[in-house]
Order: sequence, then structure tokens, then C-alpha cells
Amino acid sequence: MLIRALLLCLALALPAQAEQVVAGLSQTRVSITTNFAGSEILIFGAVKREAPLPEGVPLNVVVTVAGPSTPVTVRRKARRLGIWVNTDAVEIASAPSFYAVASTTPLELALSQAEDERHKVSIPKAIHAAGTDAATAEFTEALIRIRRNTDLYQMLPYAVSLREETLFRTSIALPANLHEGDYTTRIFLTRGGAVVDSYETTIGVRKVGLERWVYTLAHQHPLIYGLLSLAIAIAAGWGASAIFRMVRG
Repeated sequence: MLIRALLLCLALALPAQAEQVVAGLSQTRVSITTNFAGSEILIFGAVKREAPLPEGVPLNVVVTVAGPSTPVTVRRKARRLGIWVNTDAVEIASAPSFYAVASTTPLELALSQAEDERHKVSIPKAIHAAGTDAATAEFTEALIRIRRNTDLYQMLPYAVSLREETLFRTSIALPANLHEGDYTTRIFLTRGGAVVDSYETTIGVRKVGLERWVYTLAHQHPLIYGLLSLAIAIAAGWGASAIFRMVRG
């Protein structure tokens, strides 16, 4: 009872948080079907205040959406005797399969380096490389460049609209080549590069229908999947041959 009373007194003594995020998503689940061509997530919300709007330093909003993180092996190709072969490789301990950063201004203006290091907001900070040498940094940059070219990594300055430092909204385009899993969405309020408040939720990305059935069969029953694939290939070849004979006849 004494400990509970002390905690209650401490909570009452702490000042109320000046600004807080109240946010929502247009959808919390994305279904991957056989004809899935991508999706778009609308992220919106408001800033709840217990005090008048602070003056001077403007408010910024930063939104991140991160897919499941997995180890990645990055390889360098070189031409040897007229053939392109893998020469060097670096193992990245953990990298998000998808990562998008949207902000009201360029990220370096909205977030200080110290806060970026603390919250792992920028794309390089979201990747956990196994080493810190020059080679690892070079391969990490190559991974970021490759995934940015395929829209798996996105930097979106000025993509968050903020009205009267109270209402905000943005949209994140999810490409067709998504990995299945939980996508973590984070929203940060910042002033002067410092994080004032943050909010986190998840978006479930799941395969459904025929796509789900094929994925489950391939991973849980590989032998049946292989035999079925072989049977389909034989049937398709026989059917094409029969049609060709009918056309010639």
C-alpha cells in the first residue's frame, strides 16, 4: 500500500505532457491476393494539447512504416573472363523488408541526429549491419539504393500535411512486392529536432485465397507442392501438344 501511495503521489507531481498524438489508419490489414498490385495506407490524426500552442519553434510530424526485418546477404558482382560472377559479400544482420519515412519537412530538419540514433527513424539507422567497417557501410548503401529503386525504401519529405499545428495526414504507397507480416507504423511529434511524443501501431499484411493456399503448401508440404507443380507442368505440356496437333490436322 505504501509503494502504491508513493507512485500515485509521484504521478500527480509530474507535469502533464504538453502535446500528444491521437492517430488512426485507413486500414489495419492488407490482403495479398494473386492479382495484388499494391495498396495505399492513409495515416491521419491530431495533436492533443493540455496547454496553449507553444510559440517559436514549429511543430513537425514524422511517420514511419516498417516491414518485417530479416537478415540480408548483399553480394558484389564482377566480370571475370567475360562472365559476371559474385566476388564479395557482406551479411546484414537485420534490414526491414519495407521502410518508408514521411515528414512535414526534410528529415534532417525535423529530427536531430541524437533523436534519430535513439529512435532509429532514418533508413540507415533502421538497418542493423554486422560490422562498422568501410566495406559494410558500402554494402549497406548498396542495399538502400537497390531497395529505393524498387520502392521498397522510401524517403518522403513534405509528404505529411499539417494544418495549424493540429491536424495531420499522409499516405504511404505499399508496392506489389510486399513481404507478409506485421508492418510497424510510428508517428513522432518533434519540436526543435527533439521528439515531443510518439505513437505506434501495426498493419497486418497477409496472403489470402489461392495465394495463401499455395504459400502454405510450398512451406509446409514441399513434397506435395513439388509433385503438384510437376503434374501441372506435364498437363500443360501435353495440352499444348494436343492443341498443336489439332491445329496442324
